Amino acid sequence: MYIIPAFILLILIEKIYAWYVKKQEINTLDTISSLTSGVTMITKNVMGLSITIISYAWIEKHVAVFHVESTILTYIIAFIALDFSHYWIHRIEHANNFFWNSHIVHHSSEEFDLACAVRQPISSFVKIFSFFMLPAALLGISPLVIATVIPIQFYAQFWYHTRYINQMGFLEHIIVTPSHHRVHHAINKEYLDKNLSQIFIVWDKLFGTFQAERKDIPPVYGITRPVKTWNPIKINFQHIWLLIKDSWRTKKIPDKIKVWTNSTGWRPSDVASSFPVDKIDDVYNFQKYFVKKEATFIYWICFQLSIVLFLTFCMLANISSIENTSIFIYGFFIFTFIYALTDFMDGNSSALLWEIFKFVYGLSILYTSNDFFGLNLSVPLTYDIILTYFMLSMGLSFYFWLDNNKERNVIEQL
Repeated sequence: MYIIPAFILLILIEKIYAWYVKKQEINTLDTISSLTSGVTMITKNVMGLSITIISYAWIEKHVAVFHVESTILTYIIAFIALDFSHYWIHRIEHANNFFWNSHIVHHSSEEFDLACAVRQPISSFVKIFSFFMLPAALLGISPLVIATVIPIQFYAQFWYHTRYINQMGFLEHIIVTPSHHRVHHAINKEYLDKNLSQIFIVWDKLFGTFQAERKDIPPVYGITRPVKTWNPIKINFQHIWLLIKDSWRTKKIPDKIKVWTNSTGWRPSDVASSFPVDKIDDVYNFQKYFVKKEATFIYWICFQLSIVLFLTFCMLANISSIENTSIFIYGFFIFTFIYALTDFMDGNSSALLWEIFKFVYGLSILYTSNDFFGLNLSVPLTYDIILTYFMLSMGLSFYFWLDNNKERNVIEQL
């Protein structure tokens, strides 16, 4: 509840700085795609849609050699141990075809800004984190300490997703800086899979994955197989869907396994030749994904974004009073909302169908519960306000859908 508005404020400040001071174009749709990706991650976590095979608490209880008292030093040790484990998890995500799917969404933006930091996955359903925390578990560090340190370590990675902070002197040798992380997000061959550390850059220097930013090689951002969509739900499952198809299509039995175990980007030779996928060969000469839209459409999309952010905030604020079943109902509504919104951003003809589904789904929640995200507890006339919003949203969606179809017909005729 505190972090969401703080991050949004910082993202807006960066955009204003880029626009007014640096005189740079703002890719609003890319920013909205990043923010909706963050919302899907928060929603998934609130719904508890993941499986921990073995929890840290279980490991600590059964394998600890002795138990360390929870002092300030313990928290520091836990922070370092957590950063060390996340370096290796991050390295596996970049190196393995299967695990890359859970990280691809974070790299999918062809921009590099603070909004990019909140592009987080929903496709990592099985957590392997606990296995990498064995050193801390052996020392008997309390699960409460780990649970306290995790969000601090996660949020501390936000600030360095920016182009507007140059190299930072002696700090470049100790912590991950914006310069280091620009390298990490770049697809230049000199920068690929480098600077995998999350807080302390020393891990990269120790294990051979460090690369300094070079003035003669400006970073180009994104992924080598561009996703070509603003829809964060599609982005989360594009890669694994390709792995499924490749595994099914290849005629070689060993290759059906290698699809999942080999290095990131590997494809069976027979499938790669028969079913090629778009790949960027020249990082300095390729067309970024861009959907030209009128200003009124952008304003409408921004309004819709503000609504989904507000509903997410309401869900978090009222979570103690919302029944467990309602959490899932509201959570899937947010997923539907975001899918419909970003489908419109992509200009897909299916967007209206998703908006109709969102309209029916939302009204059914309102009708059956006479409430919406716990708003009736604090906002008078909730029913009338929400009903008005749905009618307005449906009407404008139909208008923009017709306008988009006219534009598509003109392009096809040309």
